[in-house]
This record gives sequence, structure tokens and C-alpha cells, in this order.
Amino acid sequence: MSQKTAKQTNVLGGLQLNKVNWEKLYIHLLLITIVLIIGFPLIYAFAISTQSLQEVVGRPTLRISNNLLGNYREAWVRSDLGRLLFNSIFVALTSTIGKITMAILSAFAIVFFNFRFKSLAFWTIFITLMLPVPVRIVSTYQVISDLGWLNSYVGLTVPLMASATGTFFFRQFYRTIPGELVEASQIDGAGPMRFLWSVLLPNSWANIAALFVVLFIFGWNQYLWPLMITHTKEMRVVVVGLRSLIPGGGEMLPEWNIVMAAAMIALVLPVIVILSLQKYFVELMIETEK
Repeated sequence: MSQKTAKQTNVLGGLQLNKVNWEKLYIHLLLITIVLIIGFPLIYAFAISTQSLQEVVGRPTLRISNNLLGNYREAWVRSDLGRLLFNSIFVALTSTIGKITMAILSAFAIVFFNFRFKSLAFWTIFITLMLPVPVRIVSTYQVISDLGWLNSYVGLTVPLMASATGTFFFRQFYRTIPGELVEASQIDGAGPMRFLWSVLLPNSWANIAALFVVLFIFGWNQYLWPLMITHTKEMRVVVVGLRSLIPGGGEMLPEWNIVMAAAMIALVLPVIVILSLQKYFVELMIETEK
């Protein structure tokens, strides 16, 4: 190779490298901009939670003030956040575990058992996706009232446990299980429940974790149903309890700094759940691509 050709190759290589660097820089700047736009309400809410009421009602600013500890202490005491958080954790965890358990068992029965009207059973479950809790809330309330479950943990959680989404999710995954694996388990003498416990569940942890995040956030953010069936402060969940910090009317000015402080506290646990289990989303996407 001549010296001239070598120089041309080096120049082209440098241009390509610069082009790649500029593309990476552009992509990173774009992603950072999108994150800032999406996260701006959260940043602004946190800034308000650290300010005094005079600062909040004045000119809006993103400045972090020195009232953080006082506002958070006041929000915790005034709204009894400890009790509200306990109720929300119980409702979210119980409804999520119940949904996942029912989804796994129903999908297991639909995929691995042969019985009459199996397809009809699945589509009956699937159609309930068009009937979320707000649509059937009156009839559900009547059933819970007749059972005497109003203002109770059972009434808060049991109606939220049925999940057609989870059943469809696990059904699609179980259909990818090789038939040879099922036959090998049968030859080894494993019964249906042994096959579920020893084979299916160990291969389903990524799916369970991914679905757990979605269902936990759904249960945590429930507002209408807990508002309807609870009538004492002791049974309120945190999303409903936050509303009590905002005056219903009159001349009293809402203390938005206290409200935002309570909202920031209520946001901690869902964020921890998402950050702890986000790797399973990546794992699930990789397996899906394969």
C-alpha cells in the first residue's frame, strides 16, 4: 500500500469516527432532553416540597429551599402517613400476589390441560379486559356490601385480584414451553403441580417480576374503589389520604408545599420497586427478541 493510499484511509477512518461520535452525542442529548421534559413535574414538585407557603404562592421557582425537614415532618403527622402507607402497601402487595397467583394457575390450566370448552373459558376471561373496575364498580360494590366487606382489607383487595391481563400474559409464555419438556417431566413421574412448581415457575421469574411491577403500581394508584368502600380514616390508602390535605372549599389556601411533601413520600416505595426489578424488564425483552 502506498503512502498516499494510507493517508486517505486514515482520513476516511477519522471522518467515520467523528461521524459516529457526533451521532452518539446527538442521541445522548436527545435522551437527556426527553428525560428532563418528562421529569420536570417531579422536579418541580420536589422543589415545592422544600419551600415555605410564602415562597410557593409567590413567583414559581425551582429553587431548593431550607424547609424540607419541616414540611416532610408536618406532612407525615398531619395526614397520618404511616397508617396510609401501611394500607397502600397491604392493598398493593395482596392484590398483586393474588393476581399473579390466579393468572399463573388459570394460564397453566388453559395451556396444559385438555377439557371441553377450553377456548371458550379463555375467551370469557379475555373479554373481561373490556370490563375494568370503574365499569363494573356499582355491581361490585353491591356484592361487597352484601358480603359485609365494606371498610375492610378483604373488600379492598379481593375485587382487584382477577386479572385477565396476567392470564393472557402467562398463557402466551407457557405456549412457548417445548412439548419435549412436558413429556420428559411426565416420564420422570412429575405430576401437574410438581411440573408447575419445579419446571414452570423457575422459568417464569422474569415474567413474574415484570408483571409484579405493573400490577403493584396499578394497586398502589387505586383511588376510586378505596374511596367508595372505605369510610374511616384508618382504612384510607395513601392516594385517597393525600386528598385530605387539600381544603374542599372556602377561603383557606391549600398548603401545596405540605401536599407535595406528602406526595414525594408516597412516591418512594413505587420508585424502589421499579428500580429493584427493572433488570427483569430488560431480561424479558431480550428473551422475547430471541
